[in-house]
Amino acid sequence: MPIDLPKPIAEYVEANAALDVDGMLKPFLHDAVFIDNGKRFEGHAAIRELLKEEVVPVKAIFVPDSVREEDGNIVVEGTAHGDFPGSPLRFTYRFTLAHGAIKTLEVTV
Repeated sequence: MPIDLPKPIAEYVEANAALDVDGMLKPFLHDAVFIDNGKRFEGHAAIRELLKEEVVPVKAIFVPDSVREEDGNIVVEGTAHGDFPGSPLRFTYRFTLAHGAIKTLEVTV
C-alpha cells in the first residue's frame, strides 16, 4: 500500500525511482541543504553533483514504507536498493519543508 507523502517529498521519491537527477533536484529550494551520512551539500549545484556521483551510478532507489512527523520535520523510512555493498539497506530520510519545497534533507543509515 502506498504511503501518503507531502508533495515535494513524493516528487523526490518518484524522480528517484526513475533516477532522474533534474526531477530529484526540482522539489529542493535553491539554497537547500542535503546531508548524506554526515556529509553536507549546500545549494542546487552541490546537490546535483551528489545525485550524479553517488545516487545514479549505483542505481540507488529509495522505497519508503513509513512516514511520521517529528519535531516539525517529516521522517520517512524505507529501504534503498541498487548496485552498492549491502543492498538493500534501510535508511531514514528526515525532511524539513518550507514554502512547499524541501529546505533540508538528512539521510542516515
